[in-house]
Amino acid sequence: MKTIDELLAGGVAGKRVFVRADLNVPLDGTTITDDGRIRAVVPTVKALADAGARVVVASHLGRPKGAPDPAFSLAPAATRLGELLGADVRFATDTVGDSAKAAVADLADGQVAVVENLRFNAGETSKDDAERGAFAAQLAELADVYVGDGFGAVHRKHASVFDLPGKLPHYAGYLIATEVGVLKKLTADVKRPYAVVLGGAKVSDKLGVIDHLLERADRILIGGGMAYTFLKAQGHEVGISLLQEDQIPAVKGYLKRAEERGVEFVLPVDVLVSADFPDLKTKAPAHPTTVAADAIPADQEGLDIGPETRKLYASKLADAATVFWNGPMGVFEHPDYAEGTKAVAQALLDSPAFTVVGGGDSAAAVRQLGFDEKAFGHISTGGGASLEYLEGKTLPGLAALED
Repeated sequence: MKTIDELLAGGVAGKRVFVRADLNVPLDGTTITDDGRIRAVVPTVKALADAGARVVVASHLGRPKGAPDPAFSLAPAATRLGELLGADVRFATDTVGDSAKAAVADLADGQVAVVENLRFNAGETSKDDAERGAFAAQLAELADVYVGDGFGAVHRKHASVFDLPGKLPHYAGYLIATEVGVLKKLTADVKRPYAVVLGGAKVSDKLGVIDHLLERADRILIGGGMAYTFLKAQGHEVGISLLQEDQIPAVKGYLKRAEERGVEFVLPVDVLVSADFPDLKTKAPAHPTTVAADAIPADQEGLDIGPETRKLYASKLADAATVFWNGPMGVFEHPDYAEGTKAVAQALLDSPAFTVVGGGDSAAAVRQLGFDEKAFGHISTGGGASLEYLEGKTLPGLAALED
């Protein structure tokens, strides 16, 4: 795929450049609680603006139902982008309507506009090729060139991600180029030992990547809610912990394959449990107890890995040369259940390995728990996209950028 450097080398002054970003940030009302994805696109937008391009930034936010919804407006993201750029950023209150057309028409060289949430138009996410293509054609009228830089959306076959690049000269932005380069280090010419840490709520979300990594990783560490399906598959009582009974056969198969292939599968040896899920709003003390992973009481729920598991996992990461981490070890949003996730993050920092934090809740946890993002090898902006890439899937947004 051609990169933004090739575009800049040819000159962009006066050209309308459509940047498909990922500004899908978490909001508390209109307050952005984590601006990581906005900061990630700044280098691309700034380079284009500094070169005299008329930059049109577009993104989705949340899951509106194909119609305008004030709760999912990109206005706060546009304001924050302007703050990070140190420049005025215009905001269009629609996607391809009069406001968007006027905002783009009024741009001078070096100026930036953000159009409203692309998912306010049903054509963005439509499964109908014609409807999606029609929306892409309307978007194409706003620009002369396309730059894909929304890595968090490249696994979606959406109009602005998949169809639009085919209607304009297209290039990969700095973020996508970086993300793809990092993922190649996890799939080709991997430095070993290669350790993978997987957490999060549901094992079903990780089945594909586990299947793929069993052929590539040397060590797989499991935590979070998905760990209890693995423990159940081993015949242990898991109480009222999060459990996907229907995935137990698949999990048993993975454990058997891992043993046959010599892949080390590491599960919790102790967990923090409670009869009640913690209050994430007030952060009231939860008073958990620690029990062995094979001795969870029938009326208790596992909510984080325990102290012995933290030590075990740190030891399993200490000699790794490559580490990929996706998914928290527990309910990290509450301080009483954050220590497991914190321990994994610290283990990555202490390791000499090339470390990749695979986006989503893992990236949010790193920031929320106060770690220096620059101390990690790479923090991805796309959890779902990263996982699908590691599964070996073809990502529509990347395929569309290929020549």
